Amino acid sequence: MNKTPYQPLRFRPLLRNYIWGGQRLSTLLQKSRPSKEPLAESWEIVDLGEHQSRLIDSPWAGMPLHELVTEHGESLLGVNSPQESFPLLFKYLDCRLNLSIQVHPNDQRAARLDPPGRGKTEAWVVLEAEAKSRIYAGLKQGVGREEFIASLQQGNIDSTLHWFEPGVGDCILVPAGCVHALGAGLLVAEIQQSSDTTYRLFDWNRLGSDGQPRPLHLEAGLEAIDFEAGPVMPQIPIATDSPQRETLVDCPSFVLDRFTLQRPETIGGDGHCRILSVLAGEVEVGSEQPLKLARGETCLVPAAAGAQTVVPASKSIVLSARQP
Repeated sequence: MNKTPYQPLRFRPLLRNYIWGGQRLSTLLQKSRPSKEPLAESWEIVDLGEHQSRLIDSPWAGMPLHELVTEHGESLLGVNSPQESFPLLFKYLDCRLNLSIQVHPNDQRAARLDPPGRGKTEAWVVLEAEAKSRIYAGLKQGVGREEFIASLQQGNIDSTLHWFEPGVGDCILVPAGCVHALGAGLLVAEIQQSSDTTYRLFDWNRLGSDGQPRPLHLEAGLEAIDFEAGPVMPQIPIATDSPQRETLVDCPSFVLDRFTLQRPETIGGDGHCRILSVLAGEVEVGSEQPLKLARGETCLVPAAAGAQTVVPASKSIVLSARQP
C-alpha cells in the first residue's frame, strides 16, 4: 500500500506470561485475556523477529510493524533514524514476584555474545509500588567480579547488589551492563532498545512452570557486566520549556519525556517518530480524527504526521519516547 502514514497508529499488544506475573495488567490497564491466568508483560510496540505489533484501526490493519518500517521507513521513523527495524520496544510489566537478577549486554558485547543481537539499555517508570517493594539496580560501590560471584553462589545478593524502595512516578535508567531486577509488588512502564538478550544470574532458588530451575547464564552474564558502573538511583526530572513536560531520560538510546496534562499540549513536529502511552487519565491525540487513549493504551506517531495536539479529558499523565 503506497499511502503514507500521516496519523497516529494503534497496535494490538502482545501479552506475555512468566512465573512472576500478576493480575494488574488486566484489572488496572484493561489488557484482556481469555483466561484469568496471570499476565507478566504487555508488549505495546515491538518489532523483534517473530514478535510483532500488528496495526489496528487503520488502512494497514493487520500489518506487522516490521513491514510498516520496510515500506514507510523514512515517513515512519524520520530521515535520521535507522530503517532496518523499529529501534525501540515499549511495554508494561506487572511484578507479583521478584524478577530474576539479570544483566543485558551493550551493543559491542551483544554482537560478540549473541550475534546479531543488539544491546539493551532500558528505563522504568513506576506506576504502582506496594509497601517495601524493591528495585535492584547496580552493584554496591567497590564490588568486584569475585565478590559478586561469591554472593551469587551463597544466595547472599544483598551483600553486593544496591537496592532501594521506589515511589510512584520514579524513573530508573538501567544502562546496558548494569545488574538489576524489579522486585515484587511493582507495576511499571518500560522503554528499551529493541532487544530480548537477557542473561539470568540468580533466580531466587525457585522453580519454573515446568517444575525445574530456570536456566542461568553466568558465563555470558559476567562478561556483560560493567563492574565499574556502581549503584543506580532514580532519575532527577529535568524541566523543559513547557510547564507540562519534563525530561526523565536523555541518553544515546532514547529520550523519555513525561507530560502531566491539565490542558491541551502540542507534542512532536520535530521530525521524530514517537511512542505515546497514557499512565493516568484519558487523552485524545490529533485534531482531524482524534485518537482516544485510556490508561495503559499506546499509540505510535509517525515522523511524517507532524505535531499532534494532545487533549486530556481530566488531569492525565502521558509518556513520550523517541530516539535521540
